[in-house]
Amino acid sequence: MPNSINQVQPPLEFIPPAYNPLVVRGCQQILPWWLRFKTNISDIQAENVDTLAELFHQFQHQKVRFLLAFRHPNSDDPYCLGQLIWKLVPQAARAKGIPLQFPVHSHFIYDRGIPLWAGSAVGWLYSRLGGTPIVRGKIDRAGLRSARDLFANSQFPIAAAPEGATNGHNEIVSPLEPGIAQMGFWCVEDLLKAGRTEKVLIVPIGIQYRYVNPPWQPLEKLLTQLEIDCGLPALERSDIAQVEAENLAPEDQHHKFQYLRLIRLGNHLLGVMEEFYARFYHRNLQPKTSPLTSVSLPGTTSKDSDNEAMIARLTALLDVALQVAEEYFNLKPKGSLIDRCRRLEQAGWDYIYREDIKDIAALCPLERGLADRLAEEASLRMWHMRLVESFVSVTGRYVQEKLTAERLAETTLLLWDVLTRIKGGNPFGRPCLGKQQVQMTVGQPISVGDRWQGYQKGRRLAVAELTQDLQSALEQMIKS
Repeated sequence: MPNSINQVQPPLEFIPPAYNPLVVRGCQQILPWWLRFKTNISDIQAENVDTLAELFHQFQHQKVRFLLAFRHPNSDDPYCLGQLIWKLVPQAARAKGIPLQFPVHSHFIYDRGIPLWAGSAVGWLYSRLGGTPIVRGKIDRAGLRSARDLFANSQFPIAAAPEGATNGHNEIVSPLEPGIAQMGFWCVEDLLKAGRTEKVLIVPIGIQYRYVNPPWQPLEKLLTQLEIDCGLPALERSDIAQVEAENLAPEDQHHKFQYLRLIRLGNHLLGVMEEFYARFYHRNLQPKTSPLTSVSLPGTTSKDSDNEAMIARLTALLDVALQVAEEYFNLKPKGSLIDRCRRLEQAGWDYIYREDIKDIAALCPLERGLADRLAEEASLRMWHMRLVESFVSVTGRYVQEKLTAERLAETTLLLWDVLTRIKGGNPFGRPCLGKQQVQMTVGQPISVGDRWQGYQKGRRLAVAELTQDLQSALEQMIKS
């Protein structure tokens, strides 16, 4: 949610899936136009689509149930998935002579928070497309019950992003959440109880974006704007003797110079935020001086030690930012940074979307005023968590390992997200750096039923192993 909330809200209601074939048909007609004029995508290609076409055929003949577990690097991923299912799968089926019943479609799981910032119309649309929401920060019984029922009993398969949220990286898979594996075992259990014999599969779907032309020029402009926003003076090549000293080709020198601008920017932002939390939230952080010269610029000495130091500082900063919010909501730090973000999001929603107030309009002015102030402060405290969500994927090593326009652009855009949140802007209106091509890959299906005996012996271990195998499958589909 990009904007602060200053009034108490009614409880978040479950939005039940209400599949409407007319709405689906309308979206199928609109999708090509939307891809062309509302996204940066110029082309979508996919590999091994005939495997998915055959799975849809088997699904329609009650031989299998499957879940599409897709990578989630970008907010445009749902459009890519729609293109895959609505267009590319029927094309592959026709080419291979695989008979399919129409419509070819899938349900999907989405974050209940999306309609809060995107608008209630999006919730209505997702519902009519067959989507089912899930609240990420708690045991959402209604959401889990709906997704479980769709997986086992619906006329369509179901899709979900096991990473839980976008991570902004095309060549890094975030740690997967265990919910997808658990749903697979629940589906096996439900089918066995009903005396049904369908196989249960999880199908990994890889998604990668590549710029049609390396966006060096718009990237330079974006870096310049971020430097201005941070109050940094322009960095001249003469400030960094190392670039010329490495005997690189002129083009490579240019790329290395942009990388060093990014590192300086990230290091400066770290220093400012460390000072911010140390001074105003009284945290034990030692601010570092922003490097402006070749003497102190990270990357000009020991690359590994510089990156390790930056990662350590970033980890400490994100931990402190979450602590500030956790102390307000009386939460103890538990789990990974993402786990803590989810718990904080739910704690904030509990203060804003009040389930204990049956009728907000019936409150007296005193009670309404207190409820509004509570909601407003909760929203402000959640800002620290939103900052961590934007910052958590930033890493200098990702670009250092392979200095490409894509990796540099991804990391720069993540820094843009952070600065936009700090400035109070809308982080969902990212600048366009250029047209992109999308490469999708349909992986080999992972059988859940074959693991059922192991699940009965040890549920946690079986879920963890299936989650790890899915993680490995998605990582192996990344093309460098």
